Amino acid sequence: MVYLIYFLAFTGGFVIMSMELLGGRVLAPYFGSSIYVWGSIISVFMLSLSLGYLIGGKWSVRHPSMFRFGSIFLAGAVLLYPLILFAEPTMQWVFSEIEDPRFGSLLAALILFTLPTVILGMISPYSVRLLVERVEHSGQMAGRLYFVSTLGSALGTLFTSFYFVLWFEINTILMGLTGTLVVMAVLAWLRHATSGQPSTRKIQPT
Repeated sequence: MVYLIYFLAFTGGFVIMSMELLGGRVLAPYFGSSIYVWGSIISVFMLSLSLGYLIGGKWSVRHPSMFRFGSIFLAGAVLLYPLILFAEPTMQWVFSEIEDPRFGSLLAALILFTLPTVILGMISPYSVRLLVERVEHSGQMAGRLYFVSTLGSALGTLFTSFYFVLWFEINTILMGLTGTLVVMAVLAWLRHATSGQPSTRKIQPT
């Protein structure tokens, strides 16, 4: 199960950064790709992730399980999919109301990316909770987990910027990311169903 958790955390990091880069492509036709736009996108993602870390940490305390972990990925998919349907009309509405690229791009990023990013931000702290069995191993496990997650983020950045945006349309990439999250949810649920273990894990004291 340990390797599966690492793989899920890696995938979560990949999806987050891929979505962030696509955010720039979504906003560009209306607000350009200036430093204001990227500042808005990065700020929204960082704030959303920080909130997701907080919520994920609190949620992991109560009855942590692979089933609940998989539910995070499914929720991320459910909230990511609407971007395919509503990103364009949302951008048109925001642009008609606020032409200033600073505040317009900030509002658009808030509307489009806050909820899915908050949910995906829950993955890392929940992963740590599932991995840690003994207090004295918590730092080591957290370090490995964030290494794997950050590696996924780096590869998500490279693959999206170097290849995906050249090969596919934005909606196609978003569909792929949504499908990936659904697959990750199913993998976590299957592991939960076949583990034959209690749904909760207690951290052993030193």
